[in-house]
Amino acid sequence: MRTLLVWVAGCWTLAGLSPLALANGWNMPVGVTDLSREIYSLHMTIFWICVAIGVVVFGVMFYSLFRFRRSRGAKADNFHENTTVEVLWTAIPLLILVGMAVPATATLVKMYDASDAELDVMITGQQWRWRYEYLGEDVAFTSNMSTPRAQIRGEEARGEHYLLEVDEPLVLPTNRKVRFLMTADDVIHSWWVPDLAVKQDTIPGFINENWVNIDEPGIYRGQCAELCGMDHGFMPIVVHAMEGEEFDEWLAERKEAAAEEALGVDRDWELDELMERGEAVYGSICASCHQAEGQGAPPAFPSLAGNERLIEDVEWHVQTIVNGVSGTAMPAFRSTLNPVEIAAVATFTRNAWGNDTGDAVQPSEIAEQLAQ
Repeated sequence: MRTLLVWVAGCWTLAGLSPLALANGWNMPVGVTDLSREIYSLHMTIFWICVAIGVVVFGVMFYSLFRFRRSRGAKADNFHENTTVEVLWTAIPLLILVGMAVPATATLVKMYDASDAELDVMITGQQWRWRYEYLGEDVAFTSNMSTPRAQIRGEEARGEHYLLEVDEPLVLPTNRKVRFLMTADDVIHSWWVPDLAVKQDTIPGFINENWVNIDEPGIYRGQCAELCGMDHGFMPIVVHAMEGEEFDEWLAERKEAAAEEALGVDRDWELDELMERGEAVYGSICASCHQAEGQGAPPAFPSLAGNERLIEDVEWHVQTIVNGVSGTAMPAFRSTLNPVEIAAVATFTRNAWGNDTGDAVQPSEIAEQLAQ
């Protein structure tokens, strides 16, 4: 077995392909965690066991077909109940299975051991975005695909990370054990980042658990691996792994920004402030369905531009944003957006594209509704 591995590695090298390069291109990635490397090693061990079994079985079969063919005068023997052969073909596969089961079980035990984590992150799947909450840190945000719609429609050249780029990556520290608590608000999603060896379903009403301990700083990309709806392909994941000190600084800045945002609920915002903030929220959250100019895609996604009910009934419009519309693709944003963001996007949609109501929805009004 060792000789075979060395021979194959030598062939790769002579061909200009290192085993690592081959793994990155044609195989599962080695990854950037101890567990991902252990999973890769287990995968390759079992792969080569299967290769060896295939070589032996097909070698014997082809040798028999060639050596004992009829044209050479071979005649079939009639025999049965060879005890030695029956014991061998039962014992050898059993030993092989046990030999594979022992390391596989040890790896599975590690995969399910999320204890002693230094940081807990709640991951919530939503059509079609991810929400990340750093538990106990008062930091939460929604991560949306940032690939321009013009690229998707073929109006612009596609970027390097087409469909795998987001406005807010999940930021994690290196060399710290991070526990993921995973659920979903609507349908089943699956959070999958190959380099981290994490692929976990997020199921409405259930909380699944996983963990990661990243060794190397960098950007790691993945996507939803469950068919979760018409925009399933537009639900990427980006993880930004930072050194511990850099992460602590980032987290402190986000906590400070969250505190300032909370204070903003109690003050009256100017219309221009709400419009600027609302345009950013609309672009990242709403434009994928209702289109950049609010024209929508009827009947699934109604037009917001010139929508008489939206213009005339502000309470209905706010309630639609907060609670969603049952039986449609319009989700509830009460747990996704904060009062400032809800007020801003409501104000923006009531004053953009010629709607021009001239009024502003204040964050304090939204906070009161959410508290009821």
